[in-house]
Amino acid sequence: MRYERCRMLFGDEDFEKLQKTKILILGVGGVGSYALDCLYRSGVQDITILDYDVFDETNQNRQIGSEAVGEVKVEALEKLYPGVKIINHKMDIAWVASFDFDPYDIIIDAADTTKVKIEVAKKCYKKLIMALGSAKRYDTNKIEVSSIWKTHGDALARKIRNELKKAKFDRNFTVVFSPEEDRCKEKGSCVAVTGAVGLTVCSEAIKRILG
Repeated sequence: MRYERCRMLFGDEDFEKLQKTKILILGVGGVGSYALDCLYRSGVQDITILDYDVFDETNQNRQIGSEAVGEVKVEALEKLYPGVKIINHKMDIAWVASFDFDPYDIIIDAADTTKVKIEVAKKCYKKLIMALGSAKRYDTNKIEVSSIWKTHGDALARKIRNELKKAKFDRNFTVVFSPEEDRCKEKGSCVAVTGAVGLTVCSEAIKRILG
């Protein structure tokens, strides 16, 4: 059986919880594609992925499905993960404002745009697991999970905290981040970290589902 080892680990009752949970993944790049793979292999059957990008050759060092150069990411991943629901749409503030997040039990934010991440946090913080900066790093031992308000050493986290404070938003939500110092000036990346962040996000989602 495909999920026999998962059932052995989780037990039948908890495995059924996993299967029935509705998860939305925002962004399926270096982090989101690994979160997708992990959740799919763990037995989650109701996954929706949203992205607007097309795979290019520079994605091939860190993104699952990126051999399909020139293809729309969500369409290429739909072929690799049958049954996954796809939304091919640009993520911007207007989209966040109009989109209905209510049907989903967990929202995984692996998007790149800071303004989008902030608006998603405001709208669905109770369901949110947010991935923060994973570029310019290669040490997976530095990865941490915490409240957004307890993050440290991560420039993106600091910017999000500051913007939320300006908006007088003080609610709590979970983030996966790394305080590792930047190893380069440009957006260099290593799949060891981007993938590990995605897998950590998956683990946090499973823990939340199983309580």
